[in-house]
Amino acid sequence: MLQAVYVDLDGTLLGPGGHLFKDAEGGFSLLAARAVEACERAGAELVVMTGRRQAQAMEDARLLGQTAYIFEAGACVVLDGEEHWLTAPLLPQPGERGSIHAQIEDAGAATLLLEHYAGRLEYHDPWHRNREVSHLFRGLVDADEATALLAERGHAGLRLLDNGGVHRRSPDLADLPQVRAYHLVPVGASKAAGVAFHVRARGYDPSRCIAVGDSREDLQTAEHVGAFWLVANGLSKDPSIAEALSAYPNARVAEGAHGAGVYEAVVETLARRGG
Repeated sequence: MLQAVYVDLDGTLLGPGGHLFKDAEGGFSLLAARAVEACERAGAELVVMTGRRQAQAMEDARLLGQTAYIFEAGACVVLDGEEHWLTAPLLPQPGERGSIHAQIEDAGAATLLLEHYAGRLEYHDPWHRNREVSHLFRGLVDADEATALLAERGHAGLRLLDNGGVHRRSPDLADLPQVRAYHLVPVGASKAAGVAFHVRARGYDPSRCIAVGDSREDLQTAEHVGAFWLVANGLSKDPSIAEALSAYPNARVAEGAHGAGVYEAVVETLARRGG
């Protein structure tokens, strides 16, 4: 019995441009919707895990008929309307500058990264606006190196995470071979932590849960589920992720991209488990 499917949105369940009904080539496809239907028919909870801000994630979950979701790259898990923050020691505070996003900005961490990686990192305009927790960037940097830099400069409670490839870039990034999305978040925030929390809260058997994504950040959820599936476009955008995959014996690459890959993951898992 499959109990839960944790699925990333952009680059995974959603096709190019964030469209539910588009395949990797931009054509019409129902496979993403059929993946959602397969979960519903099997009685498996579908849980969105996304870098999107709460207002977007809440609406996405509602459209998919779900009552739980993980937003801002694992900063918070919403379970049947109740928020569970995974950002300690930073937590939302009252007042105009009380959001975690504002606290990070006031500490100077975002400015540090933008100045240090000038020409390689910029805000992911316009999606970086109106966020509660993470500072959202795009560019091409080594996330581990950036996290080490933050620690050296007095921001040991923060990290930069790689959330996969994106298409949008400004002329300042035109010469980069690829562009990726990065979130500046408290060290405790991760999609993996969000998945682990949800599994415990629901009382699920991790071996009866799967996760599907397209990035290194998504891959880390493999530690808390029976199987992790990387959609094909995740590997094509970042071939180097193949080495990271080898560290997780329960990880595999789907033949399908975007929604087709999610459908493949769900249907194959159900077929192996007999529903």
